[in-house]
Amino acid sequence: MKISKKVLLVYGGKSKERKVSILTGNACLRALKKLGFKVIKFDPKNKNFTLIDKNKVDLIFNALHGKDGEDGVAQSFFEYLGIPYTHSGVISSMIAMDKIISKEIFIKNKILTPKYFVVNKDNYSIKNLKKLFKSLKTKSSIVVKPVNEGSSIGVKICSSFNKLKNETNKLFKTYNKLIFEEFIDGQEIQVAVLNNKALGAIELKPKRKFYDYKAKYEKSSKTKHIMPADLTKKKYMQILKISEKAHKALSCRGVTRSDFKFFNDKFYMLEINTQPGMTNLSLVPEIAKYKKISFINLVKKITDDAGVNK
Repeated sequence: MKISKKVLLVYGGKSKERKVSILTGNACLRALKKLGFKVIKFDPKNKNFTLIDKNKVDLIFNALHGKDGEDGVAQSFFEYLGIPYTHSGVISSMIAMDKIISKEIFIKNKILTPKYFVVNKDNYSIKNLKKLFKSLKTKSSIVVKPVNEGSSIGVKICSSFNKLKNETNKLFKTYNKLIFEEFIDGQEIQVAVLNNKALGAIELKPKRKFYDYKAKYEKSSKTKHIMPADLTKKKYMQILKISEKAHKALSCRGVTRSDFKFFNDKFYMLEINTQPGMTNLSLVPEIAKYKKISFINLVKKITDDAGVNK
């Protein structure tokens, strides 16, 4: 008689993305049970990672989003416990979550990314902000955002200096470091990579100003999804290759989602996500479905990569 593997499903957490993590966790819970796994739920908001009993778990399925879940913190505990886990490792997760370090790696690997500056709260001044505004200002806007948040949390698009100043002051009440980036217009395209192979590229046409938190997770936002993305065959293949290159450059594992803007025949990489959402509105499952990979099979491929069947 086959004994089912025991999977610890880690979801929820304390980050600002807790709500989405719970949705991801519940969706993956159903899939894992259908795959025959014995699932134990674990919410680090209620329990410390040190309470995980490594003798009672064969695999950890990481369904966390945001701080302490996809920035290397949770992964560090999993490594210490010596339990195989899904998604990227400690260093890859930390790098991908840090928009400064990941941009430096993109540039080093000749992956085009928007021009940017970093400002610390300690040396921030209106005078310096004016210089920054002048150097980054394009025909449209400047983007200001936290260095290490996900799901577009804290992202502000500013078309005037007063708007930029106000939003910067608000963000510095919560964050000590911000990244300022030239706003790239054009098509919003995202690519799913699974086990080092790009699955496909989807185009998004949000009704809102950009693909923000509400556009990502609320049906009322009515974001239009175009699968596959409206690109020539040559450009479509190009963006898949860039995504695979970024995935490998950061030494990512399992599944990732890369975010791009396509403007003036160029792809600008915004960021790479090592813990992409797995909700009913999430893009990775939608891209996988187009490639004839069911949600259950997608979850299986993610667990396989973590070493369950190796």
